[in-house]
Amino acid sequence: MALLERVSTLIRANINDLVDKAEDPEKMIKQVILDMQNQLLQVKTQVAIAIADQHLLEKKQKENQEKIGEWQRKAELAVGKKQDDLARAAIERSLSYKQSAQNFEQQVADQKVEVENLKTALRKLEQKLEEAQAKCDLLIAQARRSRVVGKARTAQSAAGDGKHIETFDRMKQKVVRAEAVNQAHQELTGDSLDDRFASLEREDEIERLLAEIKNRTASA
Repeated sequence: MALLERVSTLIRANINDLVDKAEDPEKMIKQVILDMQNQLLQVKTQVAIAIADQHLLEKKQKENQEKIGEWQRKAELAVGKKQDDLARAAIERSLSYKQSAQNFEQQVADQKVEVENLKTALRKLEQKLEEAQAKCDLLIAQARRSRVVGKARTAQSAAGDGKHIETFDRMKQKVVRAEAVNQAHQELTGDSLDDRFASLEREDEIERLLAEIKNRTASA
């Protein structure tokens, strides 16, 4: 039946593979577990219905077997009363119930197989669901960690981009040149108190700008 085919698909499903291929692993995991829970409920319902049908078939089989004995006794009664025609009719009725009983016997056997198949599917799905639920938090954590690692690698790759290095080197050269110019200016103009404080302030500004450049480069 279609239900057992869907259950079989879920049982065979490799959750790790599904997670690896999913665009949103966390959403995929939760959806798989939800599907299993829904199918589990349906299988439980089908098992209950199948068992009820089996009991009904067994009851019908028993009733027909009882009818066989009943009409055989009637045939014997008719023979005792020397009413052969009536005896023949009773025998014919008995044979009819015998055929029905045999048919029900086969149906009962088939139904028992169906019940066992459903019970087996139910047990396997319960086990699969338990495994999925047990691995759920672990798989979600792995998926989240994978995303973080991926972002980190992207950031690292961007940081290693030649354009950023080139920009950084160019700005560094500007800072070095500015320091050289400042040094030359001091040598030409002397080392007055104002100049010394200005030099300190300029150095602080240079360091601040250099830090900003480094921060921009690291976050780019």
